Amino acid sequence: MNSITKHLLSLAFIVGLASMAIAQPGWNWGDSVDKAKEKNALYTDFVRAENWKAALGPHSWLLKNTPDLNASIYINGAKIYEGLADNTDDKAKTLEYQGKALEMYDLRIKYFNSEADVLNRKAYVAYKYYRDDQPKYKELYDLFNKAFELNGNDVLINNLTAYMDVIRRYKLSGGTITDEEVFEKYTRIKDIIEVKIAEGGKASSLEKQADYVDKLLTATVDVDCDFIEEKLGPKFRQTKDINLAKKIFGLMLQQKCTDSPLAMEVAIAVNEVEPNFGIAKFIGVKAASEGDLDRAKKYYEKAVELTDDNVKKSEVYLSLARTVASQGGKAAARSNARKALAFDPSNKDAYAFIGDLYMNSFNDCKAGESKVKDRAIFIAAYEMYQKAGDSEKMTSAKAQFPSIEEIFSEGKEEGQSITVDCWINESVQIERRPAN
Repeated sequence: MNSITKHLLSLAFIVGLASMAIAQPGWNWGDSVDKAKEKNALYTDFVRAENWKAALGPHSWLLKNTPDLNASIYINGAKIYEGLADNTDDKAKTLEYQGKALEMYDLRIKYFNSEADVLNRKAYVAYKYYRDDQPKYKELYDLFNKAFELNGNDVLINNLTAYMDVIRRYKLSGGTITDEEVFEKYTRIKDIIEVKIAEGGKASSLEKQADYVDKLLTATVDVDCDFIEEKLGPKFRQTKDINLAKKIFGLMLQQKCTDSPLAMEVAIAVNEVEPNFGIAKFIGVKAASEGDLDRAKKYYEKAVELTDDNVKKSEVYLSLARTVASQGGKAAARSNARKALAFDPSNKDAYAFIGDLYMNSFNDCKAGESKVKDRAIFIAAYEMYQKAGDSEKMTSAKAQFPSIEEIFSEGKEEGQSITVDCWINESVQIERRPAN
């Protein structure tokens, strides 16, 4: 069987399939049924073989004579012209084919509706063709606006970063769009990404897109602390929009604007609706730095409840211990440091912290009746520093131990147990300080 015979048999088979389609809904073969079926079989055969040039003739006949044949002639038409555009070195021809490819999407809408779905697909193709063509930026911008308006959360994933890039290019080329409008569209894109993640989308990929969208925003408008305070702060206070609060908080972290009262406002608002370990801890730290001990304790405790990670719990309790200590509550501070150690016994900073509490309590706790008993507080501190593995602080503590003379003069012995009174209330074994 020669190649011509094989091709004729293949063609006959495809024509046979096309004949079966006449009974299917959605096909309108026009007045020249046989010829239309022949042209349809021919061009689809060439499309399968990616022979774009050969497909062009029969496909063009169908566009002219049976424009409402079936949506497939526009779906395949886009493939044909995209293929032709990708396989020519002639710049003029490339532009012509690209224009025809995009026209296929418009004609599909004209004859078969499905505007939302078709514009969703057209937008990304147009972006690939025109993203470096400044005169086309307004057209691209309008196209993406409409695609997002019609599709909402169902917009194609590829269009998310593409839209933000279109906004950037349009804005920087002098397009009529304000900084506030840029941020509104950025917020819409980020919201869609969050929805797609919540619906089971590939989180790692979508989070990368979210990061890229953030970078495109800062490349589009000058998102500094003043912009956040002056443009976004008033809008949040007016609307109490939680999604806006989340965006503001993220930007304030990124731009290091967290000293602003606005950072605390949006963090509290977000945490009330979507409790989060990191945000609760931030509020606790911020409140502590402002001397608001009650709020600091409240949010540190919330942070602990919001994580199953014992190391994180330990870190939070140590932060709380430091906050309490700054207010003079040494016993309560130690209690929280011990909670830190309960969750993470390897937390050396917690041991060192307790040691510091002891070292700094000598003047508060000394009774002046027994030098050995008074100086036993440094032995307690030394034991904490030893557990922390801090040799430098161990040396400092040991230098304050009672001398051998003081021990003997009070009728005591090395190794004897002695209780450190005051708020410490711990027993240690007497040890002398090193001789000079």
